[in-house]
Amino acid sequence: MAKFSSGNRIPLKNGTAVVKNKLGEGGQGNVYLAEMNGCEYALKWYHTNSLKNPAKFYDNLINNIEQGSPSPVFIWPKDVTEIIDGEFGYIMDLIPSEYKCFSDFLLTREKFPSVRSVVNAALNITNGFRELHRRGFSYQDLNDGNFFIEPQSGAVLICDTDNVAPYGESLGIAGKARYMAPEVVRNLKAPDVMTDRFSLAVILFRLLFLDHPLEGKRTLCPCLTEELEQKFYGKIPLFIYDKQENSNRPVRGVHCNVIKLWDLFPGFIREKFSCVFSQECLHGQKPRPSDNEWQIAFTRLRDCIVKCPCGGDTFVDLNEDVSFCINCEGKIPRPPVLISKKYAAALFPGNNIYRCHIDVDSDDYLHKVGEVIRSRNRPDVWGLRNTSGYDWKVTLKDGTESILQNGRVQIIAVAKSIDFGGCVGLIAM
Repeated sequence: MAKFSSGNRIPLKNGTAVVKNKLGEGGQGNVYLAEMNGCEYALKWYHTNSLKNPAKFYDNLINNIEQGSPSPVFIWPKDVTEIIDGEFGYIMDLIPSEYKCFSDFLLTREKFPSVRSVVNAALNITNGFRELHRRGFSYQDLNDGNFFIEPQSGAVLICDTDNVAPYGESLGIAGKARYMAPEVVRNLKAPDVMTDRFSLAVILFRLLFLDHPLEGKRTLCPCLTEELEQKFYGKIPLFIYDKQENSNRPVRGVHCNVIKLWDLFPGFIREKFSCVFSQECLHGQKPRPSDNEWQIAFTRLRDCIVKCPCGGDTFVDLNEDVSFCINCEGKIPRPPVLISKKYAAALFPGNNIYRCHIDVDSDDYLHKVGEVIRSRNRPDVWGLRNTSGYDWKVTLKDGTESILQNGRVQIIAVAKSIDFGGCVGLIAM
């Protein structure tokens, strides 16, 4: 395999990259810092014989570049090199230093400052794969090394997109142990969108609960051989919180994270994981939850986050009068709730409402259209500020109507409903 030094010029399909220094080395190849058109990028150069079908892989890279990235969260190939002595590579953006590898969160080298940050990360990961699949691609090699997360905001970047291929295409990449769907482990099928759904669920479970969904009492053994991997992840996988079978429950002192965290999350989230890791879904008798279903679930989860007086983020049950803080166990009275056709969102100071809350045809969970604020002079008075860019019509509890102009604030306690234009949201106190 070619090894490059500082100053080496690498011909690209659409220009030239100049190598500056080596950044790292992996199973498929080396990664270099390179300059192109006055900007710095990463150059990945593949090891000889690391690809089962180099010609097909090369053509797939070119196709992906032509198609363009399905979402900004993907570190997508920008240009491919010319083939040099049978070898090649591609150029991609560098990952900013504030983004930390997901593996470091699993090892607690990095931590999220709040529950909201974790939920934002789950939303961003889910949406990225939803857009990828909508564009006709499958990822095929989902694992903990693919994700980089900015801890404060939960912003996500997804790398290793050179393995992404159109539906029905296989590049010979099966995946990484412990993340492959049971049918892939057993060599019953090649990776595709449906197997991506399994791998995505494993990533999301580990993000929230910091343990593996299939690793409990049964998987504790001195050495995880290839035969045992086939057994635990392929032939007879069993969810640690399976509803019918309890022989693979988490073990105290070993699986401490999931034991601590599982019951802290709302029931609808636990139910979603119970579904995707049920025996029916594990063995293909029932479809796995789609990316869109996960996005809706995590939007719901974000909508029930509030700040406890103890200072920590917590979840509230929007159907109950009182909830209990997951940090201090103090009582949290149910806040006012905005109820729209698809969602119910806590109207709590510091929370926002988004396009998906006020537009029945939208699933945009990023575009903020309103924010809940607290009165400076009377902290017990909460208001909803319109930041949508257009006016809303508010119906008050006394039956009168008023126009809430963009930028203005409506006191929540006296409002009955808001007509956002095509969607009416009810306010429940």
